[in-house]
Amino acid sequence: MALMTDDVVAVQGASTASSRLGVGLGLALASATGFALSGPLARGLLDTGWNAAAVVLVRMTVAALVLLPFGVRALRGNWTALRQTWRTVLLYGALAVAGAQFCYFSAVAHMAVGPALLIEYTAPAAVVGWLWLRHGQRPGLLTLAGAFVAVLGLVLVLDLLSGGADVSPIGVLWSLGAMVGAASYFIISADTDNGLPPISLAAGGLVVGAALLGLLGLSGILDMQRAAEDTTYAAHTFPWWAPLLALGVVTAAAAYVLGIMGTRILGSRLASFVALSEVLAAVIFAWLLLGQVPAPVQILGGALVLLGVIGVKLGEKTVEVGPELELDIP
Repeated sequence: MALMTDDVVAVQGASTASSRLGVGLGLALASATGFALSGPLARGLLDTGWNAAAVVLVRMTVAALVLLPFGVRALRGNWTALRQTWRTVLLYGALAVAGAQFCYFSAVAHMAVGPALLIEYTAPAAVVGWLWLRHGQRPGLLTLAGAFVAVLGLVLVLDLLSGGADVSPIGVLWSLGAMVGAASYFIISADTDNGLPPISLAAGGLVVGAALLGLLGLSGILDMQRAAEDTTYAAHTFPWWAPLLALGVVTAAAAYVLGIMGTRILGSRLASFVALSEVLAAVIFAWLLLGQVPAPVQILGGALVLLGVIGVKLGEKTVEVGPELELDIP
């Protein structure tokens, strides 16, 4: 009887872990999908006279304003947690939010978008290396094989093999800076010991990121250009503020919160590889909203990215299931 009871408990535990894993994957994929929508939406604004820096600043500012009240409420008056983790919030805002964005747009000012994205999306490899060197979590052969397949798929999704890549040393350095910012996003988001609810960390980071980008704009380091013309998506016309609102609420506020929640369940390594689906989703959104039909090689690349993510998942010896996470919204 005791043996049967132990078997039942084991089955229930495995079922719970599997259920939580599914939730984590769903949150991470929803976050990646939200981030992916930002490119096509921004493209419509760029075509009307906005520049990238101005779009990013408005996106971060709107997201910060939306999340700040909920982030404060989620603390439930526990200001001690915020005082103890203010360095984490500053680091998250500076690296994961403002740093990644600023470095990426600086990179594309010197080189083509495809190679810049490829370098930035080596962030999962940086996460694996960090966990190995810092925490002794040595990746297995299956994890490394999955990572290789995912990167190969990324090359195909970005269609880098169809022609010569425009690469410059300065652009590569900026892209590496964006990679550090992206890796920081996964590493900091996975920390469940800082006592901050996901929505509070996201709100704090977005406030810091928006403030830093604003200071860069005021100082003249970032040139800000904006317009008030209507935008067009999928043959439909929208007022200029509509995509900006969607960029702030959907592709930033919701995407960051869901990403933190998913990463705390999956861990930084697996979550960083799941996030590669953002590139595939961006290709699909560009097709639906902008009429940019993906090439067959890009579809093949998407399949390889998914196969690589599965390989990384199977290579994980255990899946650490984080505590229950709640999105505290009244």
